[in-house]
Amino acid sequence: MAQTFNNASSCWKLMMSDVKKNRGLLTEIERFARENTAPAKIVFGTSGWRGEIGTDFTFNNIRVVTSAIIEMLKSSDLSVMNAMGVSGLDEIRKRGVIVGHDNRFLGPDFALEVIGLFQKENIKTWYAGEATTPEFSAGIEMLNAACAINLTPSHNPANYAGFKFNPSDGGPAGSEITEKIEEIANRMMDEALIIKSTKPAANDKTGLTALYIKYINDRKTIDLEKIRRFIKDTDCLVCIDNVHGATRGKIQRILGDSPKIKYLRTEDDFLFGGIAPEPSEKNMAKVEKVLSESRERLKLGVIMDPDGDRIRYTDGKTQIPMNYFGAMALHFLHVHKKISGVVAKSVGTSNFVNAIAEKLNIPIKETKVGFKNFRPYMLKTSKERAIVAFEESDGISVYNHTLEKDALMGLLLAIEMMAVTGKNLGEYLKDIMDEFGYFYPDRSGIVVDNALVGGPLLKKLSVIRDRYTEGSSLEIGGSRRTVKKLITVDGTKLVFDDGSWLMIRPSGTEPKVRFYIEARTEEGKKAVFETAERMTKEALGM
Repeated sequence: MAQTFNNASSCWKLMMSDVKKNRGLLTEIERFARENTAPAKIVFGTSGWRGEIGTDFTFNNIRVVTSAIIEMLKSSDLSVMNAMGVSGLDEIRKRGVIVGHDNRFLGPDFALEVIGLFQKENIKTWYAGEATTPEFSAGIEMLNAACAINLTPSHNPANYAGFKFNPSDGGPAGSEITEKIEEIANRMMDEALIIKSTKPAANDKTGLTALYIKYINDRKTIDLEKIRRFIKDTDCLVCIDNVHGATRGKIQRILGDSPKIKYLRTEDDFLFGGIAPEPSEKNMAKVEKVLSESRERLKLGVIMDPDGDRIRYTDGKTQIPMNYFGAMALHFLHVHKKISGVVAKSVGTSNFVNAIAEKLNIPIKETKVGFKNFRPYMLKTSKERAIVAFEESDGISVYNHTLEKDALMGLLLAIEMMAVTGKNLGEYLKDIMDEFGYFYPDRSGIVVDNALVGGPLLKKLSVIRDRYTEGSSLEIGGSRRTVKKLITVDGTKLVFDDGSWLMIRPSGTEPKVRFYIEARTEEGKKAVFETAERMTKEALGM
């Protein structure tokens, strides 16, 4: 007898408990997605609106959010138009919108709903099909489109879908845009609107990968020909884990087929084999196995998330998270490629890059968490242009490149590093650390009461910045440390006299306080974590 479910969440829970056995329940999820008309609270976080498929991410709710965007565009609000980089609705209609998706469940169906509503308003559309986030960002510029809608929740688990909106500069939408979308969409949700589906009259398709390749060649930050020659002529192996995501097939298009490049998990799997498809240390196991069984002198392994905006590295011996790779990228681009500018990093990122930048006289720009905060340093018109912009959560972009983080570029840059230095990434990293110092970053956190989320939590945590001012001291692991620098860009970050630091900030999405820390030895991490937790509990009265 077939099992019945009251809601999509319970169906997802059973399905994800054994994805091989319960894969057939996707038909139930589709039913919920099509029939459920319950409104949802729309929040555009650091990278768009995300929701569970069939629960809050439904066909009606995606039509509501699309209708809210259309209403926003039709209003011709000056602050919105300025943030969009357009003069008004007439220009938007002519330049058009690119719509596509990653390879999540129901992605093409959701995209057609969006396209139909835009076409109803005589706004030009391009259908990109399955594509990565950086391809959308480059495609906007190459097509001179007004904006793009990319249906992806990035690295979230299989039960999620998402909705990213990019204006005409190709970067993540700023708060001037997202707050207006939230305002209109939530008003429509409160009215419990049921919006009818509109079938697209026709689909003008665009191949974003070809445009992306042209974009890279035009920008000239990396040397594709040098990379191709390196792959062809060198005793090397590159292993890429696509984790069933939209990055599959992209590197073949960019570099060509080669027996020296191995690809993992390229087949369709809406459930990602039951794992969270993120570039984590644990998920790197398949890549490391391939590299351990190979005999090539130079080896590179990477794992990329489904929409291609996050990446993690290994050479088979050393895993290299973005905290380290971003610093390596700065060193490589400045020292080996002679690119000048600033380094942009989120405030929770390792100070390894600070040590490099200070010694090389490169200005450092620390921003709030969220890649959109790098925009002032990534625009072609910026007076202070970033050599590299990166965040500890595996996202990176580079000089004269997209305003979105880009795993494809991150991979190509790593290969060019090997081509130029003749070294594995772990060897290059050791050389840099020997010169600039060793740093050991990590992160953790604690759960707090739901009642504290928002203003009350911010108020309680604010006492930390008042209590620990620059020049004050405290004990960490039996040693007295002086607060050398206090940074309050996003939470409270205390940098100590030995270069170690801790940062305490509330999560923007969960009832948690997050700790970001960095010690100067592997053994020292525990003491810094304990200090961050103690300070937080004191501030919260726990």
